[in-house]
Amino acid sequence: MAEPTYVYEGKIERGSGAIRMANLPAEAAPVYFGVHGAIAQHYGLNPATIKEPRAATLDYVIAAAAA
Repeated sequence: MAEPTYVYEGKIERGSGAIRMANLPAEAAPVYFGVHGAIAQHYGLNPATIKEPRAATLDYVIAAAAA
């Protein structure tokens, strides 16, 4: 089996509510993930009550795949 080309060594921390903070390679500041709109609704949350709507991890995956 071939050796891996890349191994992720970042750190992800849980914030309040649905917020997650990721320390990503090549980024000086943490990247914040959360929920918004339909994604919040999917998880049983009322989108109107989300204090800090943020892009979800799914948004980043879709944006990266579409590039």
